[in-house]
Amino acid sequence: MADTPTMAPPDASPAPDPARPPLAVVGSQISHDEELFGRVFDKWVVRRFLSYLKPYRRKLYLAIGAVLVFTLTQLSIPLIIRMVIDDALAGGDAARALVDTLAMVFAAVITVNYAANHIQETIVGRVAEHLLFDLRRAMYAHLQVVSLSFMDKTETGRLMSRLQGDVYALQEFLESSIFAIGDLVLLLGIIVALLSLDFQLGAMTLSVVPILFLVRIVWLPYARRAFLWARETSSATNGALAENIHGIRAVQEMGREAVNYELFDEKATENLNAHLAASKFSNVMIPIVDTLTGGAMAIVVIAGGGLVLDGELDIGIMVAFVFYVQRFFDPIRSLTIQYSMMQRAMAAGQRIFEVLDVVVEVADKPDAIDPGEIDGAIEFRNVTFGYLPDQPILKDISFRVAPGETVALVGPTGSGKTSITALMHRFYDTWEGQVLIGGHDVRDITQASLGRNVAMVLQEPYLFSGAIFDNIRYATTDATRDDVIAAAKAVGAHDFIMRLRDGYDTRLDQGGGNLSVGQRQLLSFARALVADARILVLDEATANVDSHTELEIQRALAHLLKGRTALVIAHRLATIRGADRIIVLQDGAIIETGSHHQLMDGGGLYSRLYRMNYASFDDIPDQEIRDPTP
Repeated sequence: MADTPTMAPPDASPAPDPARPPLAVVGSQISHDEELFGRVFDKWVVRRFLSYLKPYRRKLYLAIGAVLVFTLTQLSIPLIIRMVIDDALAGGDAARALVDTLAMVFAAVITVNYAANHIQETIVGRVAEHLLFDLRRAMYAHLQVVSLSFMDKTETGRLMSRLQGDVYALQEFLESSIFAIGDLVLLLGIIVALLSLDFQLGAMTLSVVPILFLVRIVWLPYARRAFLWARETSSATNGALAENIHGIRAVQEMGREAVNYELFDEKATENLNAHLAASKFSNVMIPIVDTLTGGAMAIVVIAGGGLVLDGELDIGIMVAFVFYVQRFFDPIRSLTIQYSMMQRAMAAGQRIFEVLDVVVEVADKPDAIDPGEIDGAIEFRNVTFGYLPDQPILKDISFRVAPGETVALVGPTGSGKTSITALMHRFYDTWEGQVLIGGHDVRDITQASLGRNVAMVLQEPYLFSGAIFDNIRYATTDATRDDVIAAAKAVGAHDFIMRLRDGYDTRLDQGGGNLSVGQRQLLSFARALVADARILVLDEATANVDSHTELEIQRALAHLLKGRTALVIAHRLATIRGADRIIVLQDGAIIETGSHHQLMDGGGLYSRLYRMNYASFDDIPDQEIRDPTP
């Protein structure tokens, strides 16, 4: 059977249990997400967990069988030693022959013990690694298609915690749960063996067990609180560290190093105290178990020794008791650790499967079509949309962009410009009305076809780690080097690329951090041009480049946009004067539309702002925006 099963599509996972809480809570700031311990046994989590183990069930059965064989050999070794001792003491040729036979049996048991241990460790380890791989792959695949409305309200750090730490907790649980079967069998087997060999001595030896359970009852509540405190303070400390790293430029600009160090030191000190407390409760059980082990051993030596001297007990039985007592507390210690692992796994499993159950709000219809090539027309029909209930951003918006036309969107922050472009790419669905691309409602065509026909260049371009060549052809992996070079030349990026040490093979840091903002923007332009989409959306794409670079881009676009539909958002009004049409938005409604000259002649808001030479609506007081009359 193959180690790695075929990857199921994200929606092929078991249906979410309606009794479980919805995952709307994932993005919220709640203590549930930092919970260290869950229920001891959560049927919902276990059922979902087992569904991922189905491809490996034969291997798991083999591993469980190996665990049981290993445990039985562990139980048999003291009995063989007992028989060897008693037979050796009996003396005679028959005893010697029997001892030789038992020695061979002992060697065979040791061999089987080693083989079973190797099999169980190997199989469980491999299955656990494949489970880790499957869960991470499933979460990654699902997060690629979840709606942006979910990603907007979910912290990246929390999702990363689920992809890494929580998945590892389930892997750890799988490994411990398999071995827990062996620990339970070993514990019960030792109890049966002790009572069977000598009931009186066995009962006396086991008398220390209730003391251990009493200690556990008292210890557990304090330990849980200490472990939870340690987890919460670790989260707070890591959050403060990440925030300062991301904001290091602002920290140094404002001279906040000393203040931030003191604030971090407070959190780090609390974290230290929490971990010291957790360590204290973790370590206190070890000497207690060792003391109880010594007490049980003392009972065997004193009581058992007395019985041996009185001739009421064979010395071989007493030696077997010593071996069993030495092993008796090992499974108890192991099961104690596994109990905590199980609780962590239940909490981690709930968080993982909640992510996998996130409803994909924007998904292809079962009968969605792929129209192939489109003419590039864009139309909004009475569109109303917002991100929060009862707070619309766009209000009954209607306009049409003809194929090959360049239309600019102008308006203050919050007027709905970026929302219009997001609806075109169907990152969100409208509340009311229709958005049509190439004459098709975006809800009736596949999202893959939208991706082929609509290319976007954003104000903050994101480049991926890798070569410049691969970044430019990111959306079209079959593009040739000639295609990439032609696109780079068209937007004026070729010259600076060739000045780099490795040219188009230059490796970029994460986010393109080893390039300037303007250079990253030029690469994003080249990437959009290589995609060769019928519709090009420029969302304030020239905001972060200098005037010379912007002029080069404008010249390139004037030639390259021929035959393409373009929707341009720009705060620099001078950059859009060449657009075929300009739509002016305010408070989610269209208040003006026309060419640059028409709007200038009309003497409205656009004319007023242009003459004042404002580069951005954001710089204008609300009073002047709402009442632009001189």
